Amino acid sequence: MQTVLHTADSRGHANHGWLNSHHTFSFAGYSNPERMHFGVLRVLNDDTVAGGKGFGAHPHDNMEIISIPLSGTLEHRDNAGNHGIIGSSDVQVMSAGTGIAHSEKNHSSSEPVKFLQIWVFPNKRNVPPRYDQQTFQAADRHNQFQQVLSPNPDDAGVWIHQDAWFHLADFDAGFTADYQVKKPGNGVYVFVLEGEVAVAGQSLKQRDGLGVWETGSFSVQASANARLLLMEVPMSL
Repeated sequence: MQTVLHTADSRGHANHGWLNSHHTFSFAGYSNPERMHFGVLRVLNDDTVAGGKGFGAHPHDNMEIISIPLSGTLEHRDNAGNHGIIGSSDVQVMSAGTGIAHSEKNHSSSEPVKFLQIWVFPNKRNVPPRYDQQTFQAADRHNQFQQVLSPNPDDAGVWIHQDAWFHLADFDAGFTADYQVKKPGNGVYVFVLEGEVAVAGQSLKQRDGLGVWETGSFSVQASANARLLLMEVPMSL
């Protein structure tokens, strides 16, 4: 088993007033040659956007883009005519493919929205752009791994053009579970949203991240009530 630890305070940080963002991997003004990606996981941004503010229309291509609100509401619009509003029970995905322009804004004029912006390299280039969002029940991740993303449109959660599986989990203090890797050769990036856990024996606190690979399974134990996001991805670009 191989691991890499990224503590919360080691992330890149940019505060633009309307946007306060922490970057696990190199992004915009944060450039670290040792923090370019974890396998095909290219971007993990922890963003807070002030009320009434947001990202104006901008283009993307050949990237799978996932947004996961943690609190507040996020509004999406794109030039394909898609429009959606998502909150903390939702996961949104956009396959940029041949090219799409979209905006993401705080739906509230007063309350901040906190969300994760995640980019994954696709396994197919120049696919038709697509958009989707789904709502998930919190009870379905209590002391278990709740699948919210996969490669299969017929499986649980949203899907993307990549052999990736994302799971959310809310663990009570003292609860332990083993995560089973879905595809041989994949790695898993565990990001602690709240609380404290030990992953493969490594202690993690809020907003710490740990990449795990070259193993078929590993243990996750909550040392306090905890909420986690596990992102399983291929390790080869």
